[in-house]
Amino acid sequence: MKDIVRIGVVGAGAIAQLAHLPVLAKMRGVELVGVCDNDRPKARALADRFGIPDTFTDIEDLLEIHALDAVVIATPNHLHEPHVLSAMAAKVHVLCERPLSLTSRGVERILAAATRADRTVTVANNHRYRTDVQALSRFIHGGELGKITGIRAGSYQFKRQGEGWRTRRAESGGGAFLDHGVPLLDLALWLADYPDPMRVTAHMDRARGSGAVEDAMIAQLECGSGGGGGAFVFDVSSTYVGEEERWWFEVLATRGSARLAPLRVVKELNGRPTDVSPTGAASRESAFIQSYPAEVAHFLAVVRRATEYEAALDQVILHRTVEAIYKAAEEEKEVRL
Repeated sequence: MKDIVRIGVVGAGAIAQLAHLPVLAKMRGVELVGVCDNDRPKARALADRFGIPDTFTDIEDLLEIHALDAVVIATPNHLHEPHVLSAMAAKVHVLCERPLSLTSRGVERILAAATRADRTVTVANNHRYRTDVQALSRFIHGGELGKITGIRAGSYQFKRQGEGWRTRRAESGGGAFLDHGVPLLDLALWLADYPDPMRVTAHMDRARGSGAVEDAMIAQLECGSGGGGGAFVFDVSSTYVGEEERWWFEVLATRGSARLAPLRVVKELNGRPTDVSPTGAASRESAFIQSYPAEVAHFLAVVRRATEYEAALDQVILHRTVEAIYKAAEEEKEVRL
């Protein structure tokens, strides 16, 4: 087991600045050895801020660092797949921001490359590592709420100005649903033990033009066998006009229900609904922020082989479902998987 894990960060955007670099800089047993971004002055400023020795504008140069163990990929979406494949070719472990690729075929290529290189690829699905989500998972997988019959989730976000590549579909892969819906979809499928997606319907609103991304999406997914089935509904907007932004996630089950932010769990006891929420759940307002250190700690444990590595096979299912949702919205008809 390695005492020190040498890590490089590829991409110096918001998620690297606000999450990955601050978390990694404070982690015991981590040595940040390089920052890579096509904006060298920005990379240099971040390197100076976090005491990182080297900066690069080309990932291939970063990957040549002696004894580099792992990289964090936090580049624009369309670069995730080629950057992960480069890391696999250099036999370096990867923590990659979602989406792992813009296509399910791309995810399959990455998983095959990881197998050949005998290296790990972890997807930064940080919601899975939230303290409230972990508590909810224990209720669900302990069988206390019965079988999942449905999940209702959504995210309404104010319009942001000047988001560059995120507004161009060829680079982002999608708009409101890819940014805000995919994390909810992954969380729903993960909590339900990735049941078999059967069919989807969807409606999206977007500006005119073949290269435009959607501003809003409503998608319904019907699932079959697995840990939980039923209908999952996702409602997202990136141009919301209202008093405040909103995020919600609610699980419906045969013997109870639960919702997040804050965590509330209601269970049927003696024929009556009873609040069985964990003590202190209402005060866990920082569960989202806490998810990033937990996510990185898990990744480091995988790299050190201190915890079992599970290949991200579920991401193939996720991306096939995402492709079906976009197809259903584009063609305005039900799509069966």
